[in-house]
Amino acid sequence: MAGAGPVSAPRPLKAALVLLRMVKFEHTVFALPFALMSAVLAAGHVGHPHSLPAWRTTGWILVAMFGARSAAMAFNRIVDAGYDAANPRTRDRAIPGGIVSIPQAWVFTVVSAVLLVVAAANLNRLCLMLSPVALAAVMGYSFTKRWTRWSHLFLGGAIGIAPIGAWIAVTGAMAWTPILLAAAVALWIGGFDVIYSLQDVTVDRMLGLHSLPARYGPSRALRFARIMHGGMLALLGATGIAGGLGAWFYAGVLLCAVALGLEHAMVAPDDQRRINTAFFTVNGWVGLGLFAFVLVDRWPH
Repeated sequence: MAGAGPVSAPRPLKAALVLLRMVKFEHTVFALPFALMSAVLAAGHVGHPHSLPAWRTTGWILVAMFGARSAAMAFNRIVDAGYDAANPRTRDRAIPGGIVSIPQAWVFTVVSAVLLVVAAANLNRLCLMLSPVALAAVMGYSFTKRWTRWSHLFLGGAIGIAPIGAWIAVTGAMAWTPILLAAAVALWIGGFDVIYSLQDVTVDRMLGLHSLPARYGPSRALRFARIMHGGMLALLGATGIAGGLGAWFYAGVLLCAVALGLEHAMVAPDDQRRINTAFFTVNGWVGLGLFAFVLVDRWPH
């Protein structure tokens, strides 16, 4: 009709988009490739070396990943709402900005947690039994910055559960390969979370929150991040040995090393202008790129 204003999205869709923005849905790109990588390796472990996981299993792994991560992020936004409101960088987030209420965030958290449990139940008994442990780990991270400077590694460890969960989803058991991959993910996430935390040194100190940059300053914190990323690359090498991976995988690890080197070159103690690029763009390609090389290495002949 002439003169009509722009057509807006339906209210349920708007609400869904707001909630997905609140939990930074796009950051799923960090853990998801490693979970899928673990699922591919697990399929090769229980079947032909070049087998791929069943589509049904892969689908429920995706649902579980979405549920666990959404529950964790929404819970984090709830318990950190006061701190976010006091931080100029985060005061416009959904809850302190008044876009999402605390009750709405709680409903989203509970629904997401139930989604994880339902997905786990549709995978196997061990996944179902361990789903409360996974929820405790990913949600418990939210409190660690209140009492330890090593909260970065707690975050990495919580996200590192993803490869272990995916392996169990495919095999119904535990093995060394997903443990090594989970440790690699923990150090990778911990390292770039240190870099990301450089933005909040002053506010963290003012609010009494703990982080390596707040405790040791940007220069020493960046050295810790480099050590973590070096450890990640070593653990990826060990994962390749344990999982019987070939040259394509190690080519991917080499490219990961180049990407991480670029990430560290982009950030300096006195120059943090490119932190967001280093945090999201570079690290997003690390996970996706390595997963692509695993697929090439394991693709059925």
